[in-house]
Amino acid sequence: MSIAKTDPPAPLPAAAGLAPGERRIAGRSLDNTGHKNMQQLIQLRWIAVLGQLATISVVYQGFDIHLPLRSMLAVLGCLVLFNAASMLRLRLRHEVANGELLAAMLVDVCMLTAQLYLSGGITNPFVFLYLLQVTLGAMLLKSWSIWTLVAAAACCVGGLAFTAPPLSLALDHDSGMASVYIQGMLVCLAINAVLLVVFVSRISHNLRARDAHLADLRQRAAEEEHIVRMGLLASGAAHELGTPLSTLAVILGDWRRMPAFAGDPELVLEIGEMQSQVLRCKSIVSSILLSAGEARGEAPVETTVCGFLDDLVAEWRATRPGAMPILDYRNEFGLDLRIISDSALKQMICNVLDNALEASPEYVGLRVRRDGADLRLDITDRGLGFEPAMLAQLGKPYQSSKGRPGGGLGLFLVVNVARTLGGRVHAANLPEGGAVVSLILPLESLTPDEDETEGELDAG
Repeated sequence: MSIAKTDPPAPLPAAAGLAPGERRIAGRSLDNTGHKNMQQLIQLRWIAVLGQLATISVVYQGFDIHLPLRSMLAVLGCLVLFNAASMLRLRLRHEVANGELLAAMLVDVCMLTAQLYLSGGITNPFVFLYLLQVTLGAMLLKSWSIWTLVAAAACCVGGLAFTAPPLSLALDHDSGMASVYIQGMLVCLAINAVLLVVFVSRISHNLRARDAHLADLRQRAAEEEHIVRMGLLASGAAHELGTPLSTLAVILGDWRRMPAFAGDPELVLEIGEMQSQVLRCKSIVSSILLSAGEARGEAPVETTVCGFLDDLVAEWRATRPGAMPILDYRNEFGLDLRIISDSALKQMICNVLDNALEASPEYVGLRVRRDGADLRLDITDRGLGFEPAMLAQLGKPYQSSKGRPGGGLGLFLVVNVARTLGGRVHAANLPEGGAVVSLILPLESLTPDEDETEGELDAG
């Protein structure tokens, strides 16, 4: 059917935990919602600076209302300095905690209170801007911080009501729409509405992105736990199989030397084939234990991209009967590069090749090339291709139409190995028929830790 529908020929017990050279390249899991929300507050503060400058100019010059310009501009200057310091802090450190957001909003409330105190206090129509601060706080802060902000805003309003001298324009509110106070209040409400729509929408988008990020992390944790359990099972099975396989190898060696078998060439060939299959089983067991961190064989060794893939293809052809003429291997990588050979990486590629062979016994294609800073392997077949439902659930466990227990784990393990290396897996159906699975791995995660810049070798 398709490449994703077959069981893996060899399990990958440490798919979620090992990378070449025992280095793990994990995706960034830090939550940057606080950083984005602080950016929104900084933008809002710049709008507040411009709005206050415009309002002071209009009121002072247009309505001929006396204002303490020097003091109000000094408060505005402090707001500008604080906003500049906030921008510098974001550049120096990415994470923003709830306490920092609360402190920033309390500063905004204090600055607004200072400006209102200098311009009429509770009689200033722009006193409703406190609602903007409280609403944003309800979106951004934790529960206890919200109530702290509400208490601070309430204290500030109460202080203004008792201490701030009133504005003269507050006395003309009986004039209806001709009242300067009513006009100012309408302008304030319009500003509140516009800013709330814009910034609440942005903050909601940030929160939705955070929730989606956390859901993805929970899904990845569940998948990695699933793989760990599979690894424990595979490691235990490998331990149990080690002794029987060694016993079989000894018995087959004795049979080959016995006169009754040695005199029959056909039996000698069959015994030799049995010995090679036993050796292959022992190699698989060793690879399982190596991937699980219990190295029975050799540790990962330094090699090159072309050398690793050439050896992998040669071994795959030799251990799959009839695969020699079927595999169309094209290495277009170019200048070779040193990498660390790892059993999990090898098993990942072999899994996809084996699945392709089962889906398309007459043809399997393997194309290797360099895609920017990535190693790209395209494995194609001429089978029936993927079903749309399986493409939509690529990399999810037990997505198989074969009906066998444990079916559909092949691409699930492949995707998790690739993700551990910082790479990705893409699958699609080909227009001419068949399917292609692309393994895209960053070369940085495969190269040795030291002397990475000196890894280019002569292709010849």
